[in-house]
Amino acid sequence: MKMTFRALAGSACAGFLSLASAAQAQDTLTAVHAFPETLIYTQSFLEFVDKVNERGEGVVQIDVRGGPEAIGMFQQADAVRNGVVDMVYTPGSFYGGALPEKDALVASNLTAVETRENGGIELIDSIHQEKMGVKYLGWFDSGVCYNLWTRNAPELDADGNLDVTGLKLRGNAVYNAFFTDYLGAQVIDLPTTDVYSALERGVVDATGWTQIGLIDLKWNEFLNYRVEPCFFSTDLGVIVNLDAWNGLSEEARTVLQEVAIEHEAASVEALKEKRDADFAQLEEQGMQVVELEGQARADYLAAAREKTWARMKGLMEEHPMGAGNYEALIERFYDPAADAQ
Repeated sequence: MKMTFRALAGSACAGFLSLASAAQAQDTLTAVHAFPETLIYTQSFLEFVDKVNERGEGVVQIDVRGGPEAIGMFQQADAVRNGVVDMVYTPGSFYGGALPEKDALVASNLTAVETRENGGIELIDSIHQEKMGVKYLGWFDSGVCYNLWTRNAPELDADGNLDVTGLKLRGNAVYNAFFTDYLGAQVIDLPTTDVYSALERGVVDATGWTQIGLIDLKWNEFLNYRVEPCFFSTDLGVIVNLDAWNGLSEEARTVLQEVAIEHEAASVEALKEKRDADFAQLEEQGMQVVELEGQARADYLAAAREKTWARMKGLMEEHPMGAGNYEALIERFYDPAADAQ
């Protein structure tokens, strides 16, 4: 059967439009990450991106534009909020001035898996949407806590409490309430990217940091002691501009949310293995552990939690939304029984 020129042209045009429509159906989100690419936490985020781009082929893709060299780490949350980029992977503490509720994650003794199940992630997402106009997609790399790391052997008082007199302690927004209000330390605030040179030059001789990543940052070249117990939790999450999120197809949102939930769980297990490997390597290199014991240990842990909660409540009360979510946040992000284990 012969086709007329008009029929052939019509068929070709229909095919072209079909292809064009398929091409347009794929959504793309631009993204940045707070820390350099070499850090384990950034690698975890990039793994999430790879998972999304594989499963979301033809539906949704994430285009990573870089890290703090692209947009300063403390400007990234505003960049997402204002639509400069669509997504950022960053600690909630980097935008705590806008959303003090992030301290519920900082003081948490649960993981993202547990708080996803009990409604905690849903609650923190709704607060992000209302206060910042961003979607809280997922709490990644949870279950990792912080230690105090020092150059010289930590001093203990007669009751076994940590004595930070004379310690040049690097601080930041995550743990300053604990370091200053309980330990009584005079902290020197520095971004992560400046700590290596500060340690090298003797500007600081101690810092808080998570259980993993010290080797990646090469801070172990200067730090020789780890104080136990660990405290807090990482508060690393992915936030997405709310207009960009709402503009995605339903299929794209489903892919992103499903992969995020899967990565929340996978990253907990992966980073536990990384922590154990890092601790073993640090021990081989001569890292020594100083354990607080008895009441001194209990007081140390309680202060880390309660000073952070007090900061959160105070800042919430200053906001027009008030502190109405305070009790619900504590209930979902802290389990007293977990401390007893």
